[in-house]
Amino acid sequence: MTKTNSVVAIYGTHTQAEEAVKELQRSGFDMKKLSIVGKDYHTDESVVGYYNAGDRMKYWGKQGAFWGGLWGMLFGAAFFAIPGLGPILVAGPLVAWIIGGLEGAVVVGGLSALGAGLYSMGIPKDSIVRYEAALKADKFLVLAHGTAEEVAAAKGILQATHPLDITNHAAEHESALSSAR
Repeated sequence: MTKTNSVVAIYGTHTQAEEAVKELQRSGFDMKKLSIVGKDYHTDESVVGYYNAGDRMKYWGKQGAFWGGLWGMLFGAAFFAIPGLGPILVAGPLVAWIIGGLEGAVVVGGLSALGAGLYSMGIPKDSIVRYEAALKADKFLVLAHGTAEEVAAAKGILQATHPLDITNHAAEHESALSSAR
């Protein structure tokens, strides 16, 4: 398990999450260190389709323009059907963490594939439960990953966008070092 520094912000709408991503982009934050997670919208408005064309994933559905724009900015994209959560869309490096968690059979007692990916990057189980509950309630997660300095800068920018909740998760080795000083 490779832990990383991250900050996770919860937004109530796709518009708020998109604005947060755009604000990070405007500030010069490395878009390859940014992930977003949202639930695919209600089953009566089901996905018409999605595909990967080179490095761009295309999606048709209720929020097609929203996800299409984000997938153009962020590194990696995926659609997962997760029991208990339903269909979710993920863009950014979290995709690799989820796949790595699944391939490495890191699925820890009671965690979904998303939970395994978050746990693999060092997010504690109690926070994972809170993030999955937010997704079930049709909220969006914006995650910034990187050095302690990059994550602190991202947290400051995200706080200015008024998320419903924001939490910093420090890599364990860095926490241990700072508490020993």
